[in-house]
Amino acid sequence: MQLIVDNFGLLLAGLGRTLVLAVLGYAGALVVGTVIAIFRVCPVPVLRAFGTIYVEFFRNIPLLTLLILTAFGLPDTGLQIGFFGSAVTAIIMSSAAFVCETIRSGINTVSVGQSEAARSLGMNMFQQLAHVVLPQAFAAMIQPLVNVFIGALIGTSLAAAVGVPELTNITQQLNIKYAEAVLLFLISGICYLVIALGAGAIGGYLQRRVDARHMVKRTDEGAAAVDRFEVEQAGL
Repeated sequence: MQLIVDNFGLLLAGLGRTLVLAVLGYAGALVVGTVIAIFRVCPVPVLRAFGTIYVEFFRNIPLLTLLILTAFGLPDTGLQIGFFGSAVTAIIMSSAAFVCETIRSGINTVSVGQSEAARSLGMNMFQQLAHVVLPQAFAAMIQPLVNVFIGALIGTSLAAAVGVPELTNITQQLNIKYAEAVLLFLISGICYLVIALGAGAIGGYLQRRVDARHMVKRTDEGAAAVDRFEVEQAGL
């Protein structure tokens, strides 16, 4: 354990870079994935086709392959973003495909009648999504979106392949120096596990809060319906 104590600062720095990679990649994936999801459900055939092609392409390309292509391919085009930027870009492009499908699945849980009612009030497609569909679909998307974050977190370990000094890369460097693979990778794995479990716990808390809010709303709506029925019966 003295090995861990002596190199604690180095491991902590690697863990910090891992978190930054995961958060930046996930945040970008939320933005890109939401846009692609809108493309996939919009009535414009060209945009819908683009969304489908994007999802099918990036969902079926290994993240490591995508990472290497961005790290060594983008500089050939004159775009210099460094290995760290390439890792973030690869995580965004890959995770966005899964975010898109999560959002699209959530949208599909909302009845068509909700969109039709919103359309009858004069709302355009974007207003329908923003004010009617997505708020109702959010409950169905919480846990899957947490799973996408965990996938992005684990995917950051592949950045070690291009020399980004995140947790796995630091672990590899220390293993080369000290030849303590079991201890070092065990500690590294525990770090990933703790973060993933923490994200899952936050997702579970949000899920319970949203479910409780929906339950109260349904109870209030049921009570209002009973009151209306009693008033109608009294009027008879």
